[in-house]
Amino acid sequence: MNLLVSKAETFLKQCYSENEWDNLEQRLTEVKDEITRTGTYVHTALELEHGAKIAWRNSNRCIGRFFWKKLSVRDQRHLTTEKEICDEMLNHIKFAYNDGKIRPSVTVFRQADEVRNNSIKIWNAQLVRYAGYHAEGNKIIGDPDSLEFTAECIKLGWKSAKTDFDILPLVIQIADHPPVLVPIPDSFINEVNIEHPTMEWFKELGLKWYAVPIISNMVLEIGGIVYSAVPFNGWYMETEIASRNFGDEQRYNVLPTVAARMGLDTSKNSTLWKDRALLELNLAVLHSYQKSKVAMVDHHTATDQFINFEESENECGREINADWSWIVPPMSGSATKTFFREWKNEVVAPNFYREFAAWRKPTAEEMEKQAACPFHIHKA
Repeated sequence: MNLLVSKAETFLKQCYSENEWDNLEQRLTEVKDEITRTGTYVHTALELEHGAKIAWRNSNRCIGRFFWKKLSVRDQRHLTTEKEICDEMLNHIKFAYNDGKIRPSVTVFRQADEVRNNSIKIWNAQLVRYAGYHAEGNKIIGDPDSLEFTAECIKLGWKSAKTDFDILPLVIQIADHPPVLVPIPDSFINEVNIEHPTMEWFKELGLKWYAVPIISNMVLEIGGIVYSAVPFNGWYMETEIASRNFGDEQRYNVLPTVAARMGLDTSKNSTLWKDRALLELNLAVLHSYQKSKVAMVDHHTATDQFINFEESENECGREINADWSWIVPPMSGSATKTFFREWKNEVVAPNFYREFAAWRKPTAEEMEKQAACPFHIHKA
């Protein structure tokens, strides 16, 4: 309880100071009394809004923090049933997409309460994501990163066409209730077919990706209060899709296919075939999103914006924390300004934190790694 009081006090002082709000001492007294009576406290709507914005501002691994003040905070703490929560996650998908003019958004469901055992868990890593399946000959259909979750959905009765781009259903669980599976209606799905501005054959690869990355397997901690269900999104940087989702060998691994269609010599690394294929793949993704009028940022613009974010924070007397390996893009790193910068990588609250998969207990090895990981939620 003393730890919660301390965390609440630190957050409230920061929150009231940054917003120049009055009556801080009165609010501190109210919160301390509430914690003494109930073991917890409830944020006001304004505290929640600013706390969520600070959490984005503090997110070490996010390159898009220049826009933290524009985060739309959707307060849905009053919802109680699985159906209400699933319906609101669908509303988040529609709200964030905004006809292609992506809105950075977070939907906050009620705070976790392990004493009353009513915490909400979203099983999905992202609200919209593609499934992955094991096939014959050690092959994988779809997204290899989704294999485990896809298997869990199938256990819950989900059926699909088993293609490379099947949209996974939403899975929500409250406390120890059975998980509820809800397929996402087609009307909520917005995808971009990938084509190249000059290479007509690119369409024949059949590549596509969804419009908005809505992370849903992290928790939000504000002033000692943990929100276990907080889907949030920005917009894509093109390297996230092209270089990582499509390009990584452990994901869709399309570089060999692109290189072959380009007629590149793939017999040895020194031909730089991977680099040439990767460039065209990134160009194709960026071109396709722009053509479809879906917001996306290129990695050069994104890194310039990050430097602007750093400078604006310094002007406010705040030193940023950042994970260099995430802020430098996975393509043309040394051609961006962030490559030559260094930052402390301390994790400060409020913040978003990683959590274990909701459908299974973590292994001893995972628990050990969690204890040493500053990006993983540490429960008092």
